[in-house]
Amino acid sequence: MKRSSSRRTVACRDAAKGLILDYCSNSSVHGVQYFGCRERSGCEKFWWFAVFLLSLGSCALLIEKTYLKWDQTPVIVSFNERATPVWQIPLPAVTICPQTKALTTKLNFSNDVGEFMHNHDISGEKMDTLLATLQLCDRNFHQVFFDPSVFPDKTTNQSYASLIKDMPILTQENLGDCSIRSELTSCTNLFSYSLTEEGVCVTFNGLSANELLRTENIQTEDSYLTSINRSTFWTQEDGYSHQATVRTYPYRSLGSGISAGISVTLQNHDFLLEYLCSGPNPGYKILLHSPVDYPHISNKFVRISRNREVAIAVKPQIITTSTGLRDYTPEGRQCFFNHERYLQFFREYTQNNCELECLTNFTLHYCGCVRFSMLRTPRTAVCETNQIMCMLKAEETLLEMDVVTQGNSEPNFRAKCNCLPACTSVQYDLEVTQTELEWYRYWETFAEDLSKLEGTQMARLGVYYKESQFITSRRSELYGLTDFLANCGGLLGLCMGVSLLSLVELLYFCLVRPVVLWRNQKTVVQVKNKDEAPEKVLLAKSGN
Repeated sequence: MKRSSSRRTVACRDAAKGLILDYCSNSSVHGVQYFGCRERSGCEKFWWFAVFLLSLGSCALLIEKTYLKWDQTPVIVSFNERATPVWQIPLPAVTICPQTKALTTKLNFSNDVGEFMHNHDISGEKMDTLLATLQLCDRNFHQVFFDPSVFPDKTTNQSYASLIKDMPILTQENLGDCSIRSELTSCTNLFSYSLTEEGVCVTFNGLSANELLRTENIQTEDSYLTSINRSTFWTQEDGYSHQATVRTYPYRSLGSGISAGISVTLQNHDFLLEYLCSGPNPGYKILLHSPVDYPHISNKFVRISRNREVAIAVKPQIITTSTGLRDYTPEGRQCFFNHERYLQFFREYTQNNCELECLTNFTLHYCGCVRFSMLRTPRTAVCETNQIMCMLKAEETLLEMDVVTQGNSEPNFRAKCNCLPACTSVQYDLEVTQTELEWYRYWETFAEDLSKLEGTQMARLGVYYKESQFITSRRSELYGLTDFLANCGGLLGLCMGVSLLSLVELLYFCLVRPVVLWRNQKTVVQVKNKDEAPEKVLLAKSGN
């Protein structure tokens, strides 16, 4: 039995050696044929084996680098080959907020604040109106003039938002001579109200609350958006459908220049304005944003002074994403499609909406309440005026969080928000020009009685696209699977002369060829056994 087992081992070893020599003699891989060549000396075989290992290692290193590039940076942002006409995108949404926060007809802010600071002799609805106005004052007012922590809590059941809405500074009646695409129209048709941290503002071309907000998750006591226009034939990701007409909402421009944009006249009266709360510039803050963005004024705005005419030439910067990237993870492509990222308060995902929701959640975490203008659930408390510094500190802390916690292994609150850009996003580059608006002298030329306009202040705003076409950017695959395989094949061919057939050849000698040899050997043994059997019978008979 031992001799039979030893013979079988020797036979298997000889068969394996023969198979290897057969592969080396017939392989298409460069250098391998020298390993089994009987005419080569041992020194030559060692040389070729070392060169083969060096080539194999170099190829593996290069393939690893290619894989890391494919895995870690699979996306490239490049310019589109063709220009896009501006009529394929909507005009930017325009939100206008007055910087004056109190009307003297509603509240004598300076006197009431001074009266409270001296003898605290204010109460009831008047006190609540003062507290609501204080929430609109800028940071310098609270840091330099008055400490908001000394003010009491609101006492009436009326919310801060409703108190602010009861004393609007900029109403649709204050807007005059509105036009879109050189066509005069009612400002009521173009503008709707928006509740922001600056108070009650007016917005052009924004989406309605039912389209932009998850109204089922939001309190219903105060309304945030009053627009009723529906974007039936437009979405942020797909643009306008083929059913869209020239007048489809959101409104779009048909070309470049002010004649294809919008313009609006803003007017107010000197004797109605209060300066202490908002400072010495009683003009307006203008925010240009995407129709799917909720307006957040504080950090991004253009300032317009009274008696000035301001023209804003807009150059859109749009980034789209190829369908080939939909199979990638959001972290890999560095953007979210609308269906991939759920926001509690917004139906439309944008980076701005995500960051606003993140600020809301962090303010709730930091202060136990949220600002009156922030979207909230029915059970979320609204911060009192004496908590203003806490809200400002929460915003400052959130902004500093990435820098302060840099290098920590645990993700911070801001990182957990994960506010990547939307896969289809738009930003606006603005060119602002302004000149003095001598409207009073203009009206004098009509020889009309201007006494009724005494104390009136006006400003005029125009928004339009600078050019009739623009170049969009596009996220696409830097290395797809096909590109990766092609690069690997090129490196294998360069370093070792390997092709796909070389791999098939290796599999053949590893799997198919041994089975064929084993079956052939088994057939030979069976034939040999059949030939030996009669000989044994004849020998047995002759022995008898």
